[in-house]
Amino acid sequence: MKTIKVVAAIIKDNDKIFATKRGYGEFKGGWEFPGGKVEEGETGEQALKREILEELDTEIEVGKLIDTVEYDYPTFHLSMQCFVCGIVSGDLVLKEHESAKWLTKDELYSVEWLPADVGLIPKVENMLEE
Repeated sequence: MKTIKVVAAIIKDNDKIFATKRGYGEFKGGWEFPGGKVEEGETGEQALKREILEELDTEIEVGKLIDTVEYDYPTFHLSMQCFVCGIVSGDLVLKEHESAKWLTKDELYSVEWLPADVGLIPKVENMLEE
């Protein structure tokens, strides 16, 4: 099975995290943490900065790695590095996503997360309690 390496940004602002709703592809309509594929020769941090700038027109600061999710979808294996991030500059302009929300700890389960992202929610909950 083919492995796809991606990165995801857990963008935190005080007691909220930023979630996006996919606007295209087979997972259209599912909620996820924004990010994208790691290109040849990139570190996870470099890929995440590039992807968020491309997709959301926003510069981020990449913090600590909170998890690497390994998830088997029917046609591929996803390896997703997930980093805590903060906004340096920009307004999170949606270029590829259908919608987005800032979610508090109590709202984390109010959206329909994509399968690979679901496992991150307890870690994000803990992070929002800190």
